[in-house]
Amino acid sequence: QVQLVESGGGSVQTGGSLRLSCEYATYSFVCVGWFRQAPGKEREGVVVTYTASRTTTYADSVKGRFTISQDNAKNAMYLQMNNLRPDDTAVYYCAAATRTRCLRRDPIDFSYWGQGTQVTVSS
Repeated sequence: QVQLVESGGGSVQTGGSLRLSCEYATYSFVCVGWFRQAPGKEREGVVVTYTASRTTTYADSVKGRFTISQDNAKNAMYLQMNNLRPDDTAVYYCAAATRTRCLRRDPIDFSYWGQGTQVTVSS
């Protein structure tokens, strides 16, 4: 059972920053990424990266504000979130996929999930 362990959520005011971390025990994924789910909404893909080529796709709503990064030596990935807005409030999940069709940021393509961490942005 592959485990992804997240940390780094919290509460900030509009314009603030947070950095989420996700560590995993193995590193043989085709894609890794971050998703979020706000109350009453479907889970949406925030950013996904193809681990081999580092090809990355961001949701339009976070482009220029969020950045994904990886540390292969630590089997970890990070999500740096800057200029946060109230509509970024959600539970954030890191995820990993072993199937090649994973860049479309669809949760259905991802088999492994972190436990989720709450991010709250107040105005």
